[in-house]
Amino acid sequence: MKMKILTVTLAMAVGVFALRAQDVKVAIDKLPAAAAKKGVTFDADIKPIFEKSCFKCHGPDVEKPKGKFRADTKANVLKGGGDAPAVTPGDLAKSPLIAMIAFVTEDEDLYMPPKDNKQKIGPLSKEDVGLVRAWIEQGAK
Repeated sequence: MKMKILTVTLAMAVGVFALRAQDVKVAIDKLPAAAAKKGVTFDADIKPIFEKSCFKCHGPDVEKPKGKFRADTKANVLKGGGDAPAVTPGDLAKSPLIAMIAFVTEDEDLYMPPKDNKQKIGPLSKEDVGLVRAWIEQGAK
């Protein structure tokens, strides 16, 4: 009985996370400036950032990625973990991932990585967030 309750509770928590992420309002004016680099691509520029900071919870070797979100391919990042995309190419306002990695959401529970994560992974640098911003603004190629 206890295991069933725990399973249901965990499933609900993952579902709530996925649904809440789609409702994140992106405060574009609070984001770091976009990197000046042109031609930013996922494979060359963004994946190395995500490998360093995101793969322990959202990588290809994680059996059950947190929030059902995988950060290992461009397709997975665009898809997101819930019913809404994590990134909409060319549209920061419809890309909740940028607000989550920049720590500019109203809900600190959505900060990525979480402030109290077990792996002690620190937040992305302003430069890394700026590169992700440039990638999204340039069409997320």
